[in-house]
Amino acid sequence: MRILFLGDVVGRTGREAVADHLPNLRRQLSVDFVVANGENAAGGFGITEKIVGELEEYGVDVITTGNHVWDQRETEVTIDRMSAVLRPINFPVGTPGRGSGLFEVPGQSDKRVYVMNAMGRLFMDALDDPFAVVDEVLQSDPQVQMADAIVMDFHGEATSEKMAFGHFLDGRVNLVVGTHTHVPTSDAHILRGGTAYMTDAGMCGDYDSVIGMDKDEPINRFTRKVSRGRLVVAEGEGTLSGVIIETADKLKTERVAPVRVGGQLQETMPDW
Repeated sequence: MRILFLGDVVGRTGREAVADHLPNLRRQLSVDFVVANGENAAGGFGITEKIVGELEEYGVDVITTGNHVWDQRETEVTIDRMSAVLRPINFPVGTPGRGSGLFEVPGQSDKRVYVMNAMGRLFMDALDDPFAVVDEVLQSDPQVQMADAIVMDFHGEATSEKMAFGHFLDGRVNLVVGTHTHVPTSDAHILRGGTAYMTDAGMCGDYDSVIGMDKDEPINRFTRKVSRGRLVVAEGEGTLSGVIIETADKLKTERVAPVRVGGQLQETMPDW
C-alpha cells in the first residue's frame, strides 16, 4: 500500500497547491491513501468545515491538526461531525473530537489505515504526556488490530522530541512524521524496527515567506519587537510538500521518500 502524507496546509496558497498537484500525484505515484495536516488551512489559523470539504474533494482522506486546531471558533462545535478530522490525542479527556481512528482505503473495502495525531510538549502547550497516551491507545484500541497500516502525525517544535517519539514507536507503526515547523527535513529513512520516519514533512504553501506567512510582519516583529499588524498568508505560488511510504505488510515499511512539487523548492519525487 502507498500512503502519502502532506505537511501543514497553509491558507489558500497551500490549499491551491494541494488542488493543483494532489490529483495527479495520486495517479502518478499510485497513491492509495492520503493524510494531510490542515491546522493552518483557514487563513493560516485553524480549519473550517467548508475547507475540510474542499480538501476531501482534492483527494485528502484524513486531516490531522495541532496547536491551532481551535483557532476557528466553529471547530469546537463542528469537529465531532467531521469524521475525517483528528485533533491531538493527548488533549485532556472531554475535549471535543478524537485523536485517532480507523479509515477505509478508497476503492479497497478490505484495506484500512489507522491514523493517529499527537502533540509534543517541548516549547508547546502543556498537554498530557503523548508517549503514555499513545502507548495506551496502541495497546487497548481494538481498531489497531484491524488496521493494515498505522500512521502517526507528531505535531511538535523540538526535533529531539520528534526523534525520540519515532524510536519509541519503531516497529509499532508504519510511519512517524513530524509537523508544525513548516520546513521539510532531509532525514526520511526507515528505522531498525521497520517504521518510516521523517522529522518534519514541511508545509503546503508559499516558501517565499516566513513559514507560510508574508515576510514583512514577521521581520518587523523580530527587528522592532513591536507588532504593526496581523500575520497574513503569503500569496505566491505554493509548494506541495510531504512524504510517501510503501508498506510491505502491517507495521513494516518497505520504502520512504520525500515529495515536493511546485513553487520555490526544488522538485523531489521518489524514483520507484
